[in-house]
Amino acid sequence: MSGQMNKIEKQSWQCCKCKIPMSPGNVKITYLGNDFTIELLKCPQCGLTLVPEDLAVRKMLEVEQSLEDK
Repeated sequence: MSGQMNKIEKQSWQCCKCKIPMSPGNVKITYLGNDFTIELLKCPQCGLTLVPEDLAVRKMLEVEQSLEDK
């Protein structure tokens, strides 16, 4: 996941609510009762998180399929 994070960090992202730069931080994601902690860009003030398209579409689909197969 760090390769994805490096690609995102090269861009300058700003929180749309607080108008301050987003920074890397740990985010807890829950799906079907399973918790995952990953590093994503988030607003240090309000906690708004940037979920990159690749993560939302590809990686989450893989996780969903592996959890549903169990």
